[in-house]
Amino acid sequence: MNEFELIARLTRSLPTNESVVVGPGDDCAVIECGNVSRQLLFKTDAVVEGIHFNTDTPPEQIGHKALARCLSDIAAMAGTPTAALVTIALPKNFDSKVVERIYAGMNVLAQRHGVAIVGGETTTNPERLLISISLLGSVPRGKAVLRSGAKVGDVIFVTGELGGSLAGKHLDFEPRLAEAIWLAETFPVHAMMDVSDGLAGDLRHILNASGVGAELLKSAVPISRAAKVNAKRGDAAKPAFVAALTDGEDFELLFTVSSKDAVPLLDAWKKQFLNIKLSCIGRIVSGEGIRLRDQTGIRPLQAHGYVHFS
Repeated sequence: MNEFELIARLTRSLPTNESVVVGPGDDCAVIECGNVSRQLLFKTDAVVEGIHFNTDTPPEQIGHKALARCLSDIAAMAGTPTAALVTIALPKNFDSKVVERIYAGMNVLAQRHGVAIVGGETTTNPERLLISISLLGSVPRGKAVLRSGAKVGDVIFVTGELGGSLAGKHLDFEPRLAEAIWLAETFPVHAMMDVSDGLAGDLRHILNASGVGAELLKSAVPISRAAKVNAKRGDAAKPAFVAALTDGEDFELLFTVSSKDAVPLLDAWKKQFLNIKLSCIGRIVSGEGIRLRDQTGIRPLQAHGYVHFS
């Protein structure tokens, strides 16, 4: 049983109440909080030593990544983060100075985005370091951008470049919070999420939630320099395009808009965000799954993103 099969089984009979607007299945939960103009966003995420970082990773980068992952999910809903709780589980022989440096990295990022760290929990974990973040945010009422709004005829955009994140980006990426809010305020964004498990996997989440399919243009997918360099190192390395589809931990925004908004959006983006690439990589079509268009024609895309337990 892989990660998504387990999630589907666990979420079949979860309790709910009248405060829940959006429950499991999107980047954040959306919850009523008695505010006439805004709704709460609620997210939790964890990083584990040996999975998301190594023993020799600089502690400041561990703290940065732990919080940035949650911030990226708030961005995916076009929200504003507000307050976080931090649970840290430590082996018995932990170094307090290392823990302080983890928090220092977390604190710098939190201050940059106006996030208050309001408490948490410390506990023992015999084998390895684990950090879990619970993050609150908010979004204007009814304006959370969900995964489920993609429409046939939409064009598909992605920010930045994809693949090769293990070369360093996965530890120091900047969540696209400002970019997501600008997008939602400037254009009708139909569906959006962040790319955490690879384009091939995360696009499928949007398609499944929206009941549509997609056609990707191979030549339009933005491939990072790190992915290209890795591909040249030997036969064991992934081809750069496969890395861009499957590596994950890019934490870029993946979203769809009406085709009539595509050119105005690209023009406005270039003026607003000079140093962040925006690529139109395909379109939403009827049916299901992903088709890939290249010089040889159109065929089903077999690649998938990262899946825990698979």
